[in-house]
Amino acid sequence: MNPTGRIKLVSQLLDLPIVDRDERSCGIVDDIEFAGSPGRETRIGALLVGPGAYQGRMPRWLFWIVRKIAGDRIARVPANQISEIGSVVKLKLRAEDLKLHIVEDKAAAWIPQRGAL
Repeated sequence: MNPTGRIKLVSQLLDLPIVDRDERSCGIVDDIEFAGSPGRETRIGALLVGPGAYQGRMPRWLFWIVRKIAGDRIARVPANQISEIGSVVKLKLRAEDLKLHIVEDKAAAWIPQRGAL
């Protein structure tokens, strides 16, 4: 699927995994930023990734808890850096170029490098 083509935002884009050009996991699509103006075509401007991006999708008290645990960081992925949308969102850049590696690196530190059992 092409990022400039028609897409069902909720069922086909929100919560999709994101991978960089090296197939490295970069998180999931938490929200979508639109580009356009009244009377003109609306397009995807950017994908928003990170705990701060879903502030508007949850009650204020719940987001307070999320912010205390995970912070409120948002990474913005410009639409022109998306190479493909399918079962995952594939990017043209590396995770480090968009600062998408930070959360994944922190999570990896909690996962044992050798078998847990």
